Amino acid sequence: MSAKVIVVTGAGGPAGQAVVRRLAAEGDTVLAVDVHHHPDIEGVERHAVDLLQPHAVGDLARDVAARYGRADGVVHLVGGWRGAKSFAETSLADWELLHGLLIRTLQHVSLAFDPLLRKSGDGRFVIVSAEVARSPTQGSAAYAAAKAAAEAWTLAMADGYAGTRAAATILVVNALVHDAMRAENPGATFPGHTDVNDLAEIVAGLWEAPAVEINGRRLDLSK
Repeated sequence: MSAKVIVVTGAGGPAGQAVVRRLAAEGDTVLAVDVHHHPDIEGVERHAVDLLQPHAVGDLARDVAARYGRADGVVHLVGGWRGAKSFAETSLADWELLHGLLIRTLQHVSLAFDPLLRKSGDGRFVIVSAEVARSPTQGSAAYAAAKAAAEAWTLAMADGYAGTRAAATILVVNALVHDAMRAENPGATFPGHTDVNDLAEIVAGLWEAPAVEINGRRLDLSK
C-alpha cells in the first residue's frame, strides 16, 4: 500500500524508537506517542499523551481522524516490569501499576482507534507480549497475569476483525535487547532475547501479509 498513517504508543523506549525509525524509513506518516519526553526523529510527529487518561487518548484519535481520516496501524508498545522473589512476596501494588501500564492503556488505545483502523484498507493493531504469559513463574505472577489479560483483550479485538482486511496481532518475546544494554554488559550474549531492530522489521512486515494470516495470531519471536 502507499504511505501509511501509523500510531506508535510507548514510542519513547528503545523498542518504540526502533519501530518509529523503521516505519519512518518506509516513508510512512508516524505519530510517536509517549507520556515522557522522547527524541525528535526527522519526519516523525511527536505527541505527549497520558494513555491512562481516556479523554486524552480520545482527543488524539479525534485529531488523527480530522487530519487523516483513518489509521493504518497502531503499534502499542507501552511496557513495564515488576517481579518478586517468590509468589508469597508478590506485591499487589505491583499489580496495580502493571494493570495500568499493560492493560488499561491497551484498552483506551484499542477502543479509541478501532473505528479508524476499520476505515483503513489494511489496518493493523500490534502488541508485544511475553512467553511468561503462557508459562508463569512464581515470581512473575503480577506481570504474567497482566500480559495474559492484554493478550486476551487483543484476541477479542481480532475476533471483531474476522472477515475484514484488518488484523490484531500479538508478537511474543522472552525479552528485548538493545545497544545500550550491550554497551553496559560487554561480552554478554543475551540468549533468548529479541533485538529491538529485529522486532521493528517484523512490525514493518505485517502490512505485507494478508490479514487472514496474522489476525488473532501469536507470532513467537523468541525461537
